[in-house]
Amino acid sequence: MGFPSGQFSRVDNFSTSCQWRARKKVSQYSTVDTERYSSLVRAVLSSKTSSQTPASIDDEDCQLYGPVIRSRPPSQQPKVPKNLHPLLNEAKGQSEYVPGPLARITLQRDSNRTSPSVTRILQKTMPPDQAFYLERWKRRMIAELGEEGFKEYTLNIFRQGHLFHSAIEDHFTQETPAKEDPERPLEVSGFVESASHVLNDITGVRAIESAVHHSTLQYLGIVDCVAQYRGSLCLIDWKTSEKPKPSLRHTYDNPLQVAAYIGALNSDTNYNYQVKNGLIVVAYKDGSPAHAHFLNSEQIGTFWEKWLLRLEEFAEK
Repeated sequence: MGFPSGQFSRVDNFSTSCQWRARKKVSQYSTVDTERYSSLVRAVLSSKTSSQTPASIDDEDCQLYGPVIRSRPPSQQPKVPKNLHPLLNEAKGQSEYVPGPLARITLQRDSNRTSPSVTRILQKTMPPDQAFYLERWKRRMIAELGEEGFKEYTLNIFRQGHLFHSAIEDHFTQETPAKEDPERPLEVSGFVESASHVLNDITGVRAIESAVHHSTLQYLGIVDCVAQYRGSLCLIDWKTSEKPKPSLRHTYDNPLQVAAYIGALNSDTNYNYQVKNGLIVVAYKDGSPAHAHFLNSEQIGTFWEKWLLRLEEFAEK
């Protein structure tokens, strides 16, 4: 069916979109003068000066100011003792061992009141990182054992060390055979068994549990043993441990202690010989083979210089 002409007027620009649809959001960039911005971009890109890069900046700086001298990070130079006291005593020679009474010089504390012990000096000058780990270990043990339990544990450690030293002394003096001593606790037998293979390599014992005093540097200590180890005269230090210490670095300040004792013995007129080498023997309670850390004369010399630094630090405190 058709519509009468003229009944409806022509609708131009008809749109199917809803009149109430929300207007399109106007962008904040719509107000930007695009023509002017485009001209600016074209000017920058067409400029004779090329765009900067890190490499081009370095080249430009090199032309203006010269080549860059890249310095290495500052390295800590090894400290040198103010007074590099010699380890060896020129007045002494290294005499051959002559069998005779073992040196067992008692420490006379009354006559050396002003001389600190090697142990005290090392404790007072302990490096911060080493002191940190020691304190952390102590807190962990106290948390596990309690205050009283930790005290008992510490006393037991010292007791084991003392008994082990006594057993080693008995072994060398032959006063009482170690295996037939009924008074020795079973807890020490493991340490003795651990060190047995090292004991077989030790001969020509010259001193046991004997005091040494450095008359010039004014410090003292007690040497565990001086003897031949596989043909080399050594100052020997016996240690006990519950954990394996297969490397010398696991012994912390023990090498410094040995070097300090060697220097004191070489200076002490009670001994008519001098020592150049050291030996640290770490024995274990479970009887596993002890670790024997041999220190030759070169190593002892290095640790002697470190000991002198600790000695100077102690004097400054």
